[in-house]
Amino acid sequence: MHGLPMWAQAGFWGFVAGAACLLGAAIGYWVNVPQRIIAGIMAFGSGVLISALSFELMDEAYKRGGFDATAYGFLGGAAVYTAANWVLAHKGAKHRKRSGGQQPSEDEDSGSGLAIAVGALLDGIPESIVIGLSMLGGGVVSTVAVAAIFLSNVPEGLSSAAGMKKAQRSAGYVFGIWFAIAVASGIASLVGYTVFQDYSADVVAATTAVAAGAILSMLVDTMIPEAFDVAHDFAGLITVAGFLAAFALSKLGG
Repeated sequence: MHGLPMWAQAGFWGFVAGAACLLGAAIGYWVNVPQRIIAGIMAFGSGVLISALSFELMDEAYKRGGFDATAYGFLGGAAVYTAANWVLAHKGAKHRKRSGGQQPSEDEDSGSGLAIAVGALLDGIPESIVIGLSMLGGGVVSTVAVAAIFLSNVPEGLSSAAGMKKAQRSAGYVFGIWFAIAVASGIASLVGYTVFQDYSADVVAATTAVAAGAILSMLVDTMIPEAFDVAHDFAGLITVAGFLAAFALSKLGG
């Protein structure tokens, strides 16, 4: 890896993190995983991401650009994600992360397939940009960020693919989406590194916070509802375990 140019390394790590969705999708599509286990994995992944955006993204944004840039970016990212998610939800992508029978088929809701695909892309891009941004400081990728995003992407792909299969989506559709997401994740990470390397610390901080705001909104809108819906008795405890795992990883990585 050290022989590759930095932009290629950024793209590679973004692809690796995005490919976790493809791995999860393969499990969700071909293995009959009980919904309660899927919900538990979703809860764990949610805790991992909450920890990562708290101790990696927001903390790094604050150190780079101070409170103003971080706050504006955080709220802005949440607002943009919420608006885009609202539009997609009304086009059939509301339950794109659900593993049960909530996802509509194309016959039930024409155009929902495209909306679900766009929604999956919307969910994955902020995380991937963060990987590229993490390389701007010292030229080394944040292993904590990559690990946290990878760990959270597996249950995302698993749950969503299980729901897609129940909605009678074809294997070509399911794996086409998640392979495209993996490629798009690599491109987004590459863009995060190349586009922002000449920008001021305030801009980089705000962009990092935008991604954090979008990620937290995504968790509350899509992942946590799936976790609570099935594993509500233990969802909180499992989420805390995921948070602690990522927190420990951040301290070991530091």
